[in-house]
This record gives sequence, C-alpha cells and structure tokens, in this order.
Amino acid sequence: MKARPLDLLSTSEIISLMDKTDSRAMKAVENARKAIARAAGDAAHAIGRGGRLIYVGAGTSGRLGVLDASECPPTFSSGPEQVVGVIAGGRKALTEAVEGAEDNMAAGRREMARLDVGPADMVVGITASGTTPYVLAALDEAGRLGARVWLLTCGKNAALAPGTSPRTNPAAPLNVIHLDTGKEVIQGSTRLAAGTATKLALNRITTAAFIRLGKVYGDLMVDVMPTNAKLVKRAAGIIMEVTGCSEGEAALFLKRSGGNAKVAVVMLVKCLTRAKAERLLKEKGGFLREAIKEG
Repeated sequence: MKARPLDLLSTSEIISLMDKTDSRAMKAVENARKAIARAAGDAAHAIGRGGRLIYVGAGTSGRLGVLDASECPPTFSSGPEQVVGVIAGGRKALTEAVEGAEDNMAAGRREMARLDVGPADMVVGITASGTTPYVLAALDEAGRLGARVWLLTCGKNAALAPGTSPRTNPAAPLNVIHLDTGKEVIQGSTRLAAGTATKLALNRITTAAFIRLGKVYGDLMVDVMPTNAKLVKRAAGIIMEVTGCSEGEAALFLKRSGGNAKVAVVMLVKCLTRAKAERLLKEKGGFLREAIKEG
C-alpha cells in the first residue's frame, strides 16, 4: 500500500482530506441502516423486558461504548444498569493504553460472567478491525450464556478467531453491523473515520431504542434529568411547550412533580396530584402521549 505524503500537505489540505474521509463514514452508516435498525429494535426489546444493552470494546471502540452508555441516564432518565459500557483493561483504559488488554480473551469471558449476562440481555461487541480477541471472546461467552449478540465492525474482512464465534451456539446467532469506512487518513488510526462511524451507529441504536420505549415525546427529551440549572430550565421549557402553560406554572409544577417533567405535564393536563400522575404514567408504560390523550 503506497503511503500518502501527508507531511507534505498544508493544514488546509489535511483538513480537506479528512472531510472527504468522514463523508465516507457517514455513507457507511447510511448503508448499514437496516442492520442498525434491527439492533435498535433488539436493544429496545432487551431493555423493555428488564434486560440490558451491554457494549464491549477495547481502546477507542471501548471508550465510545462507555461514552454512549454514560450519556443515556441524563438524556433518558434510564438506570445506569440498563446500558452498560465495558472496556478491556477497565477504568484505567478510558484515559490510557493498557498493555495486552485487548488480547486477553480470558478477561473478556470473565467480564461477561461477572456481569451475570443472560437471555434477557443484548451484547454488542465493538471492534473496528472485527478481530479483537477480548471482544470476540466476550461475545462468545455472552452467546453461550444465552444473550442476543451483535458485532459492530468496520473491518472489510472481519473474521472471528477460532474458538470465539458466538455462532458455535445455535441459540445465539451472530448479528453484524458492518461499517465500510475504507482507508483511514492515517493508516491504522481507527479513532478517525472508523471511530466517527461507530459513534454515529451507537447514537442511533440507543436513541431509537429509547424513543421506542417512550422516553421522548415529539422531539422533546421529556425524561431529561434536571441535575443542573441548564437542565432545570430545559425541563421547564419542555413543560411549557407541551402544555402551553406559563414559565411560572412550569417551574411550580416541575417542583411539585419532584423534578420530573413528564409527571409535571400529566399533572397539568389531567389536573392530577403527583401520585395519581405517576400512577397513570406507570399504567401507560411511561408513554406520555398515551397518558395525556383525551378519553
């Protein structure tokens, strides 16, 4: 493979080349839409029945999984146990390389056992190359334990190493999201196009899954956790937009609801107490649209 003279390019030329490469990353995600949609459906099913969406990765792939998992609670008020990010080498690997972590197959298997993975769960192995031993071993163990297993990869010739294929368990066929991002600007630096495409795919999986689970009304984050001043203001704004109430009423009912915008909306629309609004939402499976509709 002939090397490109990046070191001879101007800064503007380098950025232009990266722009072109990242446009391929977006196209790769578009081309994988059907597989991503199926994965999102599986995630919604797993979480909806009390299971978990578990991401497993190493290096950049692992960090992206942990990032997506960590963003779900503040956005959707999901429990931290509902979307879990696992990275080879543990927490230390989030900020620095841990030598040999991605090659440790035994550690990948142990982590699935430690998490008590089972049939209610969905496990997504994230590996740009499609060959990371830690990830593939974790998928194999998850499949053996009965979980639904997915591989998210950018590798053109991704192949599971001998003895690590979840397909050895007929009850847990391997599902694949392949993101064909092509050659990286810097050869082998999968934090670039592969990382961009991976982040886009993970965004889609969790966002679509939680929308299907009633965590969004229209395009509003009605389950947002108002943990700071900015989010308190956002929650109040959501209440105002859905109900048409004043800013003062929104602030008052947000307080009365215990900081839950969705409950506050039901209280306002249905003229209910907090307890009755919470009960109605529970009866409707958490779907705000169902809780406030007429009749």
